[in-house]
Amino acid sequence: MKRFVEGVDRGQSALFPDMLEDWVDEDNPVRVIDVFVDELDLCGLGFERVDPQATGRPGYHPAVLLKLYVYGYLNRVQSSRRLEREACRNVEVMWLTGRLVPDHKTIANFRKDNGRAIRNVCSKFIVLCRQLDLFADACVAIDGSKFKAVNSRDKNFTRAKMKRRMEQIEESVERYLHQLDSADRQEPSPARTSKTTRLKDKVVILKQEMQRLEILETRMLATPDQQISLTDPDARSIGTSGRGSGMVG
Repeated sequence: MKRFVEGVDRGQSALFPDMLEDWVDEDNPVRVIDVFVDELDLCGLGFERVDPQATGRPGYHPAVLLKLYVYGYLNRVQSSRRLEREACRNVEVMWLTGRLVPDHKTIANFRKDNGRAIRNVCSKFIVLCRQLDLFADACVAIDGSKFKAVNSRDKNFTRAKMKRRMEQIEESVERYLHQLDSADRQEPSPARTSKTTRLKDKVVILKQEMQRLEILETRMLATPDQQISLTDPDARSIGTSGRGSGMVG
């Protein structure tokens, strides 16, 4: 490929291997996370297993897992599985954890056992970053807020919504079938024939909608919280303070 910028040959060996230190700039935020966590009194903050057991298989130091969580909080990586993937492929996280790759179960258990302490540390970290003016104007720290999603309420399904929707369709089908019976008892005429055709078409459409909802119900029941959103898969039905004023967010 002439006249183009060429990459490095993947099979080319190097005499001196790269160091992780060389891949992380001096002003990279992970260096702040590293120093911040290292200066914390983890035992005083309530973290468990700060002192290792004398026997058994060695575990991860709480500081390593805490650095991983603070990094995820700062970069909006919200699941244990995603944090595990970042530890495998993200150079910043490799530098932060010393190339340790805890599995998602270990990461999740650390959060479960130290949830209150992790929340306190993240709060302290946000305050510190603000004091040091480390946040740009475009960054916002949000906790416990509800935001309306792009997903409309009609494209969000919970068990209650699904049940109501299917009951409404069944009532509509029953109503149209009743109207068809009434039309069949009338004297034949072009108007009656046209009306009967329209009613039959509506019944077909409603039955197709019922089949679609049954498929969606199967998908919905397979999710952990038994709820799905079609436009934005991450959106969920959220209750608000006003009566009957729930939103999808």
